This record gives sequence, structure tokens and C-alpha cells, in this order.
Amino acid sequence: MSFLLASSTHTAMAAVPAWLIIPFGLLLLLIAAMSLTPPRVKHFWEHYYPHIAIGMGVAVAGYFVFGLHAGGVVVHTLHEYFSFICLIGSLYIVAGGIHIRVKGEATPTQNAIFLFVGAVVANHIGTTGASMVMIRPWIRTNKIRISAYHIVFFIFVVSNCGGALTPIGDPPLFIGFLRGVPFFWLMEHVLLQWLCTILAIIGVFWLIDRHHYAKVPRRVQEQIEEHDSWRFDGGINAFFLLVIVGAVFLSEVPVVGPLSDRFLLREWLMIGAAVASYRMTNKTVHAENQFTFGPIKEVAFLFAGIFMTMMPALGYINQHGGELRVNQPMQYYLTSGSLSAVLDNAPTYATFLQLAETVAQAESPEAFPEGADERAEVRVLLHHPRYSQFVVAISLGAVFFGAMTYIGNGPNFMVKAIAEAAGVRTPTFVGYIVRYSLPILLPILLASGWLFLR
Repeated sequence: MSFLLASSTHTAMAAVPAWLIIPFGLLLLLIAAMSLTPPRVKHFWEHYYPHIAIGMGVAVAGYFVFGLHAGGVVVHTLHEYFSFICLIGSLYIVAGGIHIRVKGEATPTQNAIFLFVGAVVANHIGTTGASMVMIRPWIRTNKIRISAYHIVFFIFVVSNCGGALTPIGDPPLFIGFLRGVPFFWLMEHVLLQWLCTILAIIGVFWLIDRHHYAKVPRRVQEQIEEHDSWRFDGGINAFFLLVIVGAVFLSEVPVVGPLSDRFLLREWLMIGAAVASYRMTNKTVHAENQFTFGPIKEVAFLFAGIFMTMMPALGYINQHGGELRVNQPMQYYLTSGSLSAVLDNAPTYATFLQLAETVAQAESPEAFPEGADERAEVRVLLHHPRYSQFVVAISLGAVFFGAMTYIGNGPNFMVKAIAEAAGVRTPTFVGYIVRYSLPILLPILLASGWLFLR
């Protein structure tokens, strides 16, 4: 989710007490359970969730500032959140100005091709960008028989696993790029595993979709309205989309004076692109997309609480990660993956990359030049046959397992909110995990790791 991460921020503060992780767990429990409660309780949550999420976040942030004297961590986390919401929000607004009209109703094979194309696109404009641009056409192309599994598999492929090849694809890989992993290094090392994993997920989707499609009456299968045609509206927003994706790679511009550390060119470019897009987009396009600010409002409030309450969990992992005794690629894959499913996958990636460097230095101190900086240490990992597999495992674990829950990656919850705003029934937080992640996605990811990372 985040663009930058100073991993030393967490290590510089006092030890994080384990009990401080409780608010984070409680917030996750509320997100998961409130959709299953009686209507009166659910209505209370829908009305007051911003107050609850922000309140928990402020309480944890207050303890960090006054109890741990770690105000720098809070400032850094707020910076990360601001970057995250600027990216998510700007892409949501710009994508809301793009209307792709499709012709007829998609068959299972056409749906499978759509998902694969989405996986490829995710590596060019990011999982968030691909999700925001493609979710509405995905819903429309399945308008007659749209179901929960359509949304879930879209999240599996387009919002997560598809973006595992380039630093543009997913934020954790961008962290690696900033720390010295060459742009095309991961693609050279994981292309086959990525392809097999994506095809396995799409293959399962095709079988499920084919089963449901066979139940649709023949007359409905043949229902194609004559006025339907392929059409692309809001073309100006393709330019704004490129501006946002390009802004991800901009470093903060140094500015002389008191604002030198606060001038966030990347974020202001995203905001500017979003404002220009909203003003320049024809209102009929917004109307056809049923565009509202409701979904982004929900994501903004909930993730504000998640980012703040997540600080103790990340700090605890950073301080005690060495106790995990992780020294095999499959272990890195599973541990970084399991934590990425419920935590911000970008700092999780950074934490385990740092852990891999520590393990490698302990095992092969002669391989690391004395006084080497972090980029030099990462280069040592990449050129060592054993330790390069650590980097591969961490990268894929952080990206793939982000699909295990709605909060594993930023676009997951956004896709859910957009689908619900369009009238599509989506699984609850628990239903998503129990009905789809655990029985379908997890076996595929475990088999992928077993085949390629042993």
C-alpha cells in the first residue's frame, strides 16, 4: 500500500508491548463480524464506523507519542496513509470517468480471457489501477448473471496475483525497487511461477463459471440487446491515469526552506489529476458508471484506523522477527504471505527483506563488503543462488497472499465497495475467507510454493 518505508523507524523506538496489538485485532474483528449481526447492530456500525475506526487509531497513536515517545513513527505512518489514500482515491475518481461499454454477455471462456488480460494490465498500471479501470466493465459484461464468485476471482487475479512481475504491479515490489532490486529482475525469476499460478486460479474460475453458465436458460444465454456495442467514453482520463502511474515513480522534490521535508510532489500530482478528471469528465459518463464517493469514503475511514492500529503489530514483528528462525525460501513465502494477508503488505515485505539480509550476513559474512549500504546488501542477496530465492519468496508471498482477505491489499476492499454500490452481493469478510480463500486460493498458492520454492 505504501510507497516508502523507513524500516529503521520501528527499531528506533522502545519495545512495543504485545497487548497494544489488541485494538488492531478488535478492528479487524468488527469489520469481519458486523456484516453478520442483526439489522439494528449493523445499522449502528454503518453509521458510526468512521468514529470507531478513527477513535481506535487515535488511541494507539496517542500511546505511541506519549507512552513510547515514538512520534516519528506516527508521522511516518500518516505520511504512508496520505500516499495510500491519494493513490487509491485518485485512481478511483479517474477510473470513474472511464466508461467501457461491452457487447452482449460474456461466456466462461471470454471471462477467463478478460481475467488474464487484467493480470497483464496490472503489471503496467498496478493492481490498484487495473482494478479501478476494469471492475466496472467486468460487472457489466456479466450483467445478466453476475455473482459473488465473479468479484472474488477478480480480486484474486487482477487486484493481487496479477501484479507480481514488476515494481509497478504491487507496492511491495516498488519497495524492493527502491532498495536496489532491478526493474526486470523479478520478472526474469518468477515468470513461470506467476504464469502457472494465474492460470491455475483462472482455470478453477472457468470450471465454476462454466458450471453456473450451464444452468442459465438458453434464451438468456442468447440474450444480446441489439443496441449493445463496444464503446469507450472518457478518453481524456487515460491521460490522467498515466499521470498517476507516472507519479508513483517520482521522488519528492527537494525544496529549500521550512517546507523541504513536506513537499509531496507525487501526492499533489495525483490530487491534481483527480480534480482535473472529475471536472473535465462528462457527467453522463459518471451517471452511466453510477459514480459516487461512497466507496472511497468507506475505504478512507476504515484504512485510517487500520494504518494507525497496525503500527504495534509491524513494530512487534520488526523487533522480534529474528526469533522466527526463518532460513528457507518456503518459510519466507509462508510467513511473509500470512502476515501480508492481514497487514500492510509493503512494510511486511520490507521487514522480511531486512530479515533475509540479517540471516545472510550471519551465514555468509564474507559475502558482504564492510560498510556496505542497503542497496549493496540487496545486490549481494540477488547474486547469491540461495539468498536470491529468499527475495523471490518474500516478493511472491507479499503479493499473492494479499488476496487472502479484503484488507490484504488496498484495491480488495475498494472492489468490494464498488461491486456493492452497483448492486452486486459480495461475500462477508468471513465468508470471503471461508468460502473462497481457504478452500480455493490457499491450496493453489501452497502448491505453487511447493513446486517452485522448495
